[in-house]
Amino acid sequence: MNIRKRRLTALSVMLCLLPFAAPAADRKAAELARGRYVALIAGCNACHTEGFAPSAGKVPQSQWLMGSAVGMRGPWGTTYPPNLRIYMQGVTADQWVKTAKTAEMRPPMPWFDLHEVSEPDLRALYAFVRSLGAPGAPAPAYLPPGQDPQGPVIVYPAPPPGKP
Repeated sequence: MNIRKRRLTALSVMLCLLPFAAPAADRKAAELARGRYVALIAGCNACHTEGFAPSAGKVPQSQWLMGSAVGMRGPWGTTYPPNLRIYMQGVTADQWVKTAKTAEMRPPMPWFDLHEVSEPDLRALYAFVRSLGAPGAPAPAYLPPGQDPQGPVIVYPAPPPGKP
């Protein structure tokens, strides 16, 4: 086959595949949009994005889900909302779905609500978080009861008597 015929054949193949490339790109864009929507409606940014709640959500998306140095202190100790970008870089989508469906986390993380999120929404959230770019720095580590945090904290009262 001469060079001209090979080029025409290659061009024909590429043109035939073009309709399949666009829907795949559209599906990926739709998945990322869905993941962004899930992050917003699930309230992930309220804790996992520094300054999101106090600014009424006026934090650039480039800074979303990088964790927070504001601790959540209660009878369980002091927890810090982790950097979800770092977390998602270290697990597969399947590992994330399994964790989201089964893990019981320290307060105030509403893990019981996370268990109810559909698998397609969890996968979309995973894809969205991974698409956000450079992961940034980790949040401070958990501190057990009796250890005083060095930075700002939100203090949660103990539950009423007779409540878990």
